[in-house]
Amino acid sequence: MSQDLPPELRRELFTPQILANVLNLGGEEPLIQMAWGPAYSRSALRDEVSRYLQAFRKLGLAQGDRIAMLSGNRVEVVVVAMAAQVMGLSNIALHPLGAVDDYAYMIQDAGIRAVVFDPSKMISRAEGLRERFGDALQLFSFGPAPLGVDISALAGKETPALLVGAEVQGHDLARFSYSGGTTGRPKGITGDYRSLQAMQAMVMADWEWPTIPKALVCAPLSHSAATLLTPSLLKGGSLVVLPGFDVNQVLQAIQDYRINCMLLVPTMIYALLDHPDLDSYDLSSLETIFYGASLMSPARLHEGILKLGPIFQQFYGQGEAPMTVTILRRAEHLVDDMERLASCGRPTPFTEVALLDDDNRPVADGTPGEICVRGPLLMSGYHNKPEETAAAFAGGWLHTGDVAVRNPDGFLRIVDRKKDMIVTGGFNVFPSEVENVLSQHPAVAQAAVIGVKDEKWGEAVKAVVVLRPGAQVEDAELIALVRERKGSVQAPKSVDFVESIPQTPVGKPDKKALRALYA
Repeated sequence: MSQDLPPELRRELFTPQILANVLNLGGEEPLIQMAWGPAYSRSALRDEVSRYLQAFRKLGLAQGDRIAMLSGNRVEVVVVAMAAQVMGLSNIALHPLGAVDDYAYMIQDAGIRAVVFDPSKMISRAEGLRERFGDALQLFSFGPAPLGVDISALAGKETPALLVGAEVQGHDLARFSYSGGTTGRPKGITGDYRSLQAMQAMVMADWEWPTIPKALVCAPLSHSAATLLTPSLLKGGSLVVLPGFDVNQVLQAIQDYRINCMLLVPTMIYALLDHPDLDSYDLSSLETIFYGASLMSPARLHEGILKLGPIFQQFYGQGEAPMTVTILRRAEHLVDDMERLASCGRPTPFTEVALLDDDNRPVADGTPGEICVRGPLLMSGYHNKPEETAAAFAGGWLHTGDVAVRNPDGFLRIVDRKKDMIVTGGFNVFPSEVENVLSQHPAVAQAAVIGVKDEKWGEAVKAVVVLRPGAQVEDAELIALVRERKGSVQAPKSVDFVESIPQTPVGKPDKKALRALYA
């Protein structure tokens, strides 16, 4: 009987062992390269991971420690992330566009021992951290720097060896990230190895990958773009990395490297579609554009399908339930159905999803309710925040804060964040519903809708609009369009035309910044 078997016979492998095993296979085919720069094979990457891992140990880091990364896109980011995973370290990403005050809060809150930084771009931030923490925080630089330890030079002195993954348990801390901080101080989101394993397996199983991925990375490698790494590694594929998102470089890289998949946020897709020379590039190799992180305008998605083909696959998740709560597959993007294009898809087979009211009761189809989730990918909780953790898991569900409606076929359509809902004259207005209408106007490139204080209505609906290059439209015309489609309650009381809408570090429209601007 199975209970008599020695436990080591069916020992569960987690990320440290899996990553070590796949890298130890070796191989000289290019695995990862900076665009139009040097390439690293699987064997070369394994050797670099081994060298950095040994350097970290000599500097006193050990399994269970927490380090942070502060860098733009470069190959060393992948090396350090993999070395940390194999060692059993928690690697916490500090967004390159963040502020030193926020970094300092995260370092203290998470108990981070060391920060690895790029001296070519992040030296002033590293100096700010040294001023805050002194020698209590170790600083490791990619190359020579006026402060800290040159981790690249130290690693270069080590002799590479086969990798051995740290012995970890499923309930051990594996991932540590921070929320965007849109409602105050960012919250530390923790997850164990079992949830990390579930997330990676779901991405591998549910996402529509090319047979052999040739992925382009143009979003921060330290954040969501890293999702492309493990599947590419396990499927025998490769990655081409850009320093950041530059629309000209993205189009050129797709053409030059015959890229067949990439991960973009909606604002990046808008920039591609608005490029005046889009048709002059050969993009025929593209099979899948994975998109998510924020709501995408159905009108712009319709435009994207007409211009690039049926290559879009949406994923919906959040830091508390990463990457894959629902999926809208390529074939489910019905080009002539705007309601379908506004959908975030249907729940994956590995998650349990319900739409609940404020009393944790299921709502009927067509009625707005909060997306609530159960499943193995969920976070363990918010670090050092038991009350917030209890609230997030109230009633035995993870409460996402996203409000959606479900149609009879099971497709969910997010209408907005609960906290972004506008209450005007006693009526509820979901900004994304108004934004979707505004984006259907041919002059509108992007729209963001917020509530502003109003003596008569409590809150008034305000639209902030970016126009397409060379386009013009009167605010009255846009207000009339919304009134016609959605009624007078949802029609903006005012429209402001701007050059750009502020973005959060992860590429979402920054509603908090807009509300502060118009307070």
